[in-house]
Amino acid sequence: MRHLLGGAAIMAIVAGSALPAAAQDALTLQLKWVTQAQFAGYYVAEAKGYYDEANLDVTINPGGPDVAPTQVIAGGGADVVIDWMPSALAAREKGVSLVNIAQPFARSGMQLTCRKDSGIASPADFKGKTLGVWFSGNEYPFLSWMSKLGVSTEGGPEGVTVIRQGFNVDPLIQKQADCISTMTYNEYWQVIDAGIPAEDLVVFNYTDEGVATLEDGLYVLEANLGDAANVDKYARFVTASMKGWQYAKEHPDEAAQIVLDNDTTGAQTIEHQTRMMTEVAKLLGDNAKLDVAAAEGTVKVLMGGGSDPVITKQPEGAWSSAVTDKAGAM
Repeated sequence: MRHLLGGAAIMAIVAGSALPAAAQDALTLQLKWVTQAQFAGYYVAEAKGYYDEANLDVTINPGGPDVAPTQVIAGGGADVVIDWMPSALAAREKGVSLVNIAQPFARSGMQLTCRKDSGIASPADFKGKTLGVWFSGNEYPFLSWMSKLGVSTEGGPEGVTVIRQGFNVDPLIQKQADCISTMTYNEYWQVIDAGIPAEDLVVFNYTDEGVATLEDGLYVLEANLGDAANVDKYARFVTASMKGWQYAKEHPDEAAQIVLDNDTTGAQTIEHQTRMMTEVAKLLGDNAKLDVAAAEGTVKVLMGGGSDPVITKQPEGAWSSAVTDKAGAM
């Protein structure tokens, strides 16, 4: 009898091993911009198998100049989007119920970079000048800043002329603009590489000017947070992603190569991506938990727009710690 039971046990083990593995939970992430080291942590998490370990099947969709993450998620094209808080809060006030569930980037990299030969030495010199600005939600911190300064964005000698900036630095190089928007980890270095040395530039960092807002947070639709299964999935995603970010910080060369491996355009170079990764690492927080004080500071900047604020009322429910609290317990 003992022999027969042993055989039955073996049969059970064999049958169990033949069962298919549990299906991974699918999750689509929409990036704010094109494939580059700004998003290295997510690509590293995929390449290193961190998402697989978290039982996730993650699809990473690159963005671009014509891609607005808020519109993508509102249309059902993504489960999680990376966006700047000004854009997310503006969309929320307009009816897209975005909620910040995690904030990997603790510091802002936003700058306005000007040619010194334009005569601009301080914000007081902006009047009468032409400034390049990104749109699709990226214009909100700039508009709040100009409103704080009391400078019209409609042009004229007492205002500034705003041009819609593309994804290059040509307006500054070709003197079509006196200043352009740059990030500490990307466009600023493109200007340097284009032959304008740092000593010929004047840089206004949004943090130094008191108008910095939170960037590159993770957002989901509020309705989806009501499902415990979704919260669990988001928590596993955040945990795996931060593991990817930590690896990227410690191995910037390898992270840059992983980014290149995912760049289907062939437009990126290993030198630029490695430098970008090094600069991005300076903006990352120690964890993905949102600093509520920083979020409230972002709201204050956006509501401080004088007669034309970016948002008109204090947002309620615009961020939640449910996901990072669960991720921290894993």
